[in-house]
Amino acid sequence: MNLAPGPLVGAPAAVLDDALVAEIARGSADAFAVLVDRHTPALFRVAWRMLGNAADAEDAVQETMTRLWTRASEWKSGGLGARPWLHRVCINHCLDRLRRRRHIADAEVPEQVDPAMGAEAAMLSDETRAQTRAAIMQLPERQRAAIILTYYEELPNAVVAEILELNIKALESLLFRARQALRQMLAGAETSIGAMERSS
Repeated sequence: MNLAPGPLVGAPAAVLDDALVAEIARGSADAFAVLVDRHTPALFRVAWRMLGNAADAEDAVQETMTRLWTRASEWKSGGLGARPWLHRVCINHCLDRLRRRRHIADAEVPEQVDPAMGAEAAMLSDETRAQTRAAIMQLPERQRAAIILTYYEELPNAVVAEILELNIKALESLLFRARQALRQMLAGAETSIGAMERSS
């Protein structure tokens, strides 16, 4: 790979990602492999929580990485780096899949345990965790995305706002409405919502 190590040693992740995308634009499969390895786990977690289906999540991530490979030359470096862009593309693929699903009856959320769940979620009982997952799946798609990115992926509000193409105030409003809806759906599972309130 043609990355000069000197100036990039100790550089922020966004700068490293920008350098990798520049290499991908020049056709570097090595740079593409590095970026895929770096971002696929987080993108898969987001897609799985958005879609509730591992196969669909894998497809959404693959579509995201295909977009990266084919559109890398259009990338403009700077700002928060490639990570928010990759998340935005992945979320948009998830939203497209959810729109296509609307004519089908709502599927049950899979009962498999997500190994990437945070410490707070791991402490919840299986029943409460399942209720929380099912409630999140019932949120409108953009509210669901905001909750997943903020509380499960623990991304800063500025990054989540960029991913969802919102300003900070609009994101805060979206999160408020999502928490209100979850509170109503989870009247008996206040531990999870309480944790979200304390972290906001």
